[in-house]
Amino acid sequence: MKLILTLLGVLLLILAALYFVVPADQLPTFLPGHEAGVARVHVKHGVVAGVVGIVLLAAGVWIGRR
Repeated sequence: MKLILTLLGVLLLILAALYFVVPADQLPTFLPGHEAGVARVHVKHGVVAGVVGIVLLAAGVWIGRR
């Protein structure tokens, strides 16, 4: 369980960075927020993915201490 939470947390933090750096029209099509012809970044998507990633990492650390 610790490994799964940690991996999901890291994956979401990488996804958050991707949302902050890559414009919406260059995101992979399977990600929410992909919009053809839109050159802005999705800040809200990035913030949510980052917060959930940090929570999952913290849960993985907390479970690992038990």
